[in-house]
Amino acid sequence: MKAERNGPIELRGCVYLTLRETPCSPLFFPSLENRVKETLHKAFWDSLKEQISASPPDYTQAIQLLQEIKEALLSLLLPRHNQLRSQIEEALDVELIRQEAEHGALDIRGLTTYILDTMAMLCAPVRDEDVQGLQSLSDPAQLLREIFRVLDLMKTDMLNFSIQSLRPHLRDHSIQYEQKKFQELVDKLPNSLDHTTEWLREAAAEASASLSGSQPHSAALQGAVGGSTALPSLTSVLNQGYMNLLCWEPGQKEYPETLLMDQARLQEVQAQVNQLSVTAAVLLVTSGTCGSALFGSPGFVARLKLVTKVLSEGLSCTRCEEALQDISDQVLQEVSRALSQLGYPALTSDKCASLKGQIKSIADKGNAVRHVIEQRILLFLSHFISPDGWNSQKDFPKGLDAIQEELQEVGRRFRSVIHHNRQVFGPCYLGILKKVLFPEAEPESDAGTGSF
Repeated sequence: MKAERNGPIELRGCVYLTLRETPCSPLFFPSLENRVKETLHKAFWDSLKEQISASPPDYTQAIQLLQEIKEALLSLLLPRHNQLRSQIEEALDVELIRQEAEHGALDIRGLTTYILDTMAMLCAPVRDEDVQGLQSLSDPAQLLREIFRVLDLMKTDMLNFSIQSLRPHLRDHSIQYEQKKFQELVDKLPNSLDHTTEWLREAAAEASASLSGSQPHSAALQGAVGGSTALPSLTSVLNQGYMNLLCWEPGQKEYPETLLMDQARLQEVQAQVNQLSVTAAVLLVTSGTCGSALFGSPGFVARLKLVTKVLSEGLSCTRCEEALQDISDQVLQEVSRALSQLGYPALTSDKCASLKGQIKSIADKGNAVRHVIEQRILLFLSHFISPDGWNSQKDFPKGLDAIQEELQEVGRRFRSVIHHNRQVFGPCYLGILKKVLFPEAEPESDAGTGSF
């Protein structure tokens, strides 16, 4: 059998896929794809081992691999590494290596030693252990295989480093580009910000009402724009608008034009918030029924979280009741299993019915437990987009400890999306909010309006 690492593999007269490709046909299931890929990889490296172990050795494939290793090492160099580039070109001169192989003078071990030393110089500190681990390998075929594995990791490290270095420049360019293109659209379509204006108007009404202690309605907004002394800051109004996106009812009103590019990511955050609300509510009512002793047992909370997460994946209003029915059944099974393992008496039929009913009632948006959990989650997330942030772990909302890690991750994602949107459209929001809050003010007047 003769194979080329990046070309077709000839095996018993059949042409197989290249080693780095997998079938795209829908007839291939992931498990079958993996088996095919593993089989091809094994066939290639077994063939290489046979070639190197032959008498005399056949280094045809090994030389091709050395050429690829050389190219990989050169790709890891920075422009200033001129001397090292020349050294690699000289040490891994493929034509010279081929001549040495033809005359039986090829020192494959010496070449791999040089490659490992060069990798040790170029790799990130986190890869030192991986490179050092290659030193103990004596089989040339296995060593070459592992060299490629570590080189792939090093190329990923270099790519991540390049992205990290360029990120500030890419971000600045992206902000300027988006601002320019959006302004061109606004200039062509004067009414293209109607939905954004309405979104901010509602946020202003809610922020004004919260200051006066009343419910948000049109009268509250009229008070805000009519010269009330208790006016919300521009930042608080904008933050209120951002928080409203996490409670957005799809299909009832149009999404703000300035957030259409971020709509998919924000809806994903909203779905995660709903899922975490259900998870925390299920854990809370289960804890109230079963007590702290059961919840303190190793792995019990993690199992309940996993069950709830899996069954509430993609939760929607239409199937929320059905999902919570399934969740209640699974929770009761987990509770019964845990009580039995710990030697505690089983729950009475009344307690089982009560727990199941409480979990099923979480499907109701007006459920008291779910409402409290949602309010605490939204309050927590609001700090991620506020100037002060959330710095104290001791202030983490009560009842949410079990989802703390997941909630913090959602908060970071939410903050990332909002931060970019604020940078791009901040000037646009500023102009709209001045008109909403101070319709009688002079266009140039910034007095009392604050800034972002």
